[in-house]
Amino acid sequence: MDFELTTEQKDIQEAARKFAKGEFTRELALRHEEEHSFPRELWGKACELGFIGLHFPADQGGAGLGIIENALVVEEFCRRDSGLGTALALSDFASEIVMRHGSPEQKAKYLPAVAGGRMISAGAFTEPNHGSDITRMDTRAARDGDSWVINGTKMFITNGQIADFYIVLCQTDPDADPSYRGMATIIVDKGAEGLSTEDAGIKMGIKMTSTAEVIFDNVRVPAGNLIGKDGKGFYQVLEFFDESRIEIAATALGIAAGAFDRALDYALQREQFGRPLAKFQITQHKLADMATAIEYARLLTYKAAWNFDQCRIDPKLTSMAKYVAARTAVSVADEAIQILGGYGYMTDYEVERFYRDAKIAEIYEGTKEIQKNTIAGQLIKER
Repeated sequence: MDFELTTEQKDIQEAARKFAKGEFTRELALRHEEEHSFPRELWGKACELGFIGLHFPADQGGAGLGIIENALVVEEFCRRDSGLGTALALSDFASEIVMRHGSPEQKAKYLPAVAGGRMISAGAFTEPNHGSDITRMDTRAARDGDSWVINGTKMFITNGQIADFYIVLCQTDPDADPSYRGMATIIVDKGAEGLSTEDAGIKMGIKMTSTAEVIFDNVRVPAGNLIGKDGKGFYQVLEFFDESRIEIAATALGIAAGAFDRALDYALQREQFGRPLAKFQITQHKLADMATAIEYARLLTYKAAWNFDQCRIDPKLTSMAKYVAARTAVSVADEAIQILGGYGYMTDYEVERFYRDAKIAEIYEGTKEIQKNTIAGQLIKER
């Protein structure tokens, strides 16, 4: 058993850290936070340096690396800034479905564009009436000659208003029993007639990431936009979740580490009653608990990423990683605010924003309750 990163992985981690330190300025973060805007210029630089889609095959715009390397980059980005890091990490959201199940033509069209900073992707799965339950879809796709005609509404879609294409989970066979056996994933390009979006509203956090309602009103796309086989969409999305939950765990891990960094620095510098906060035992215990929780989350996240790279699907492990990392991000950011006291409540000191950005990790890609259901279900199944 080897817990050491390879030389290449350390180099990638260091490169991501240096990039984030040089480019993720507080002024840039606050501007995009206030404007609720996506950091396109920063995204372009990250793509140019190969940080986005580095897990894509080399002939499809990536570096042919794995989920563990992607997680290392995401962690470093979010550690430097929770909002900027999350926005960049999710710019290629759901494109892995094309990578793993798409046709050669689909891969050639979309993956190099995503990695090269020419396209942003979105996965349109969640619906207003079903939330985390993707076993039922009200969005329908009907075959009409050489086209699919899509009708329905998706909600809380990441990158919803900035995406260049959407991977849409649709019900193609309304009579399938169970219903999830009659689903497919279909690509819809931005600008398709009948496609419209509406901002989901003001959010608590991740304000640099677009979250939107996406509406399909008789949207017609070519039959060739079907990803893989009809009837396999649900299974494709489930496999994607096993991968994407690792990335979400990495964002949460980075947010936790970033909040901890700021709390530790403050505790070493801030004096109360004639000595630094870090000299008080109660502060030391907080720091010890925070550091231990982060290491626990890091071990689970790295193991889940490594396991996926061994071509093993383990929903229990990935759900554990996301559940623990998300909970850690929320609790560590909360304690960071407590250590900074009144300053922790102020935007200029960043930890309040880290706290707000942390909470979503317990909600999207399946709520923490869904993760517990998955973990328990797999334990019972294995027994």
